[in-house]
Amino acid sequence: MNYLRTASISRFILLLMSILLVCSVVVCGVYFSDENQFNGIFEDGTIRLGLDLAGGSVVTFQAQTEDTGDTLDLGMESIYEIMRKRLDGQGLTEALCYRVGDDMVTIEIPDVDDPNEVIHNFMQTSKLEFKDSKGKVVLVGDDVESAYAGSYQTSEGIYEIAVELTLKDSGRQKFATATTEAAKTKDYIAIYVDGTAISQPTVNEAITDGKAIISGSFTQEEAEALANNINAGAFKYELLPVEQRTVGATLGENSLSTSLFAGAIGVLLVIIFMCIMYKVPGVMASIALVAYIGIFGLVLILTQANLTLAGIAGIFLSIGMAVDANVVIFERMKEEIDLGKSVKAAIKGGYKRAFTAILDSNITTIIACAVLYFLGSGTIKGFATTLFIGIVISLFTALLVTRALLYLSVGMGFNKPASYRALGKGAK
Repeated sequence: MNYLRTASISRFILLLMSILLVCSVVVCGVYFSDENQFNGIFEDGTIRLGLDLAGGSVVTFQAQTEDTGDTLDLGMESIYEIMRKRLDGQGLTEALCYRVGDDMVTIEIPDVDDPNEVIHNFMQTSKLEFKDSKGKVVLVGDDVESAYAGSYQTSEGIYEIAVELTLKDSGRQKFATATTEAAKTKDYIAIYVDGTAISQPTVNEAITDGKAIISGSFTQEEAEALANNINAGAFKYELLPVEQRTVGATLGENSLSTSLFAGAIGVLLVIIFMCIMYKVPGVMASIALVAYIGIFGLVLILTQANLTLAGIAGIFLSIGMAVDANVVIFERMKEEIDLGKSVKAAIKGGYKRAFTAILDSNITTIIACAVLYFLGSGTIKGFATTLFIGIVISLFTALLVTRALLYLSVGMGFNKPASYRALGKGAK
């Protein structure tokens, strides 16, 4: 018995230290070197803050078209996809893009204070054309498979920033034919972007490998923007900015600190309630709740989630659901103890009887999260995402971590039935 108790104590300490290690990594981070480090969750830049927390710009674009019905829907969906590609291509994965009504698209970009900058970047169609010396269009943007910005060596051995195009099969043949003709007379093929000639290279030999270089004294940012817009494609309709506004960061910062403070108070009150009401199981559930918070923080850091106020609400709601699962289990355990079973048997029976109810309730919530995510927009998706992650983690902590802690508590000698009954619910 002493060996079993010692082993249980050792395992309990090991599990507790593992939970504390996860929490300390989440809060403080891990430093390996200047180039290789894992930042803590409270360090700037670790968690991407949404528009409502970091401030930024909101612009709504309306399509100028007479299309209706399915034709309009398909056109607006293509515009949405292009907007999303442009945002992702510029590394703005924390930005939101969503459709509003039948003919509008809204973009929310955190940390961009000037809406005009958003309009400038996302109203561009980047119409690409290659023309011969007679002005005939020999290649257009639709003939391009992909575009990539980089540094390339010219025929003079000088490196300059340019955009390399990989052509589709149709474009490869067109370009091969055009360059073959131009090479005969050492003629040029001009490159136009949005109607402006940016480069007019002389063709010395036919280009048949499906590669083309656009040069024009670009900066790296200009080349990347051009490549991004070419990859994304042109909008089906002309877009008119009908609403633009700036969201201040001060309100967001206050809301974040207030929300975190309120959440911390809420979690502390829940822990106090669980420890007083459910005694030993309540203490173990509280430890599991700390594990839940640590794991959730780790997931947020690793996924670089875009955190909004609605997302924070989803986190704290899932915390409540994690505690709720434990309450259901503890009530079933109490009923098992009242039948005269040992504490260990009551833990096993309580989990067995509560599992179906817990699983069903969480599955229905997951379904609700899926509906909110796929049919909602903006911060609604953030709420659905954090709630879904929280549910998955809460199932893990309630069904595995809390159970392991309860069995260890029995092994450490806490095996009196009275210590496992809710306050005021003694034996019959």
